[in-house]
Amino acid sequence: MKIEINGIHANLRFSSAHMIPLHESCGGIHGHSYIVDLVIEGERSGEFGFVVDFKKAKTIVRDMCSKLDHKVLIPCNSDVVEFTHKDNDSLEFTVGKKDYKLPLEDCCLLPLKSTSAEDLAEYFAEEIFKYLEKIYNNLSSVQICVNEGIGQGAYFQKSA
Repeated sequence: MKIEINGIHANLRFSSAHMIPLHESCGGIHGHSYIVDLVIEGERSGEFGFVVDFKKAKTIVRDMCSKLDHKVLIPCNSDVVEFTHKDNDSLEFTVGKKDYKLPLEDCCLLPLKSTSAEDLAEYFAEEIFKYLEKIYNNLSSVQICVNEGIGQGAYFQKSA
């Protein structure tokens, strides 16, 4: 069985700035209003015969979205982002010939090579699957679409 949660209607969104380091047109810091769609597949189980409880799934996604909302997304595992300083107040890094210094409270450091829609979709799917499989033993997959606006997004599916 499959359940689907549409991010626009369920208010699963966040607005963030990011960059695709060294990319011709997306290499500068720019922002998106992201929308996260969710599809979960698995066997119906439990007292109510749910695949998963919709409310629980939405809460998990909203919590993830809130951590990214109104932040600059920084990929910690990038081959081209060189971190030069980090303390409790600021983060300094270099990308190519550009030097950046940002307040740490305005940043969200992610364990990713990039903050592309593709990498964000994989990150969301992996984290949500990991969380849900602790609660439900009936899951076969979690599919996420991270949209960078209406009609433009990347899908990733994490399977058991």
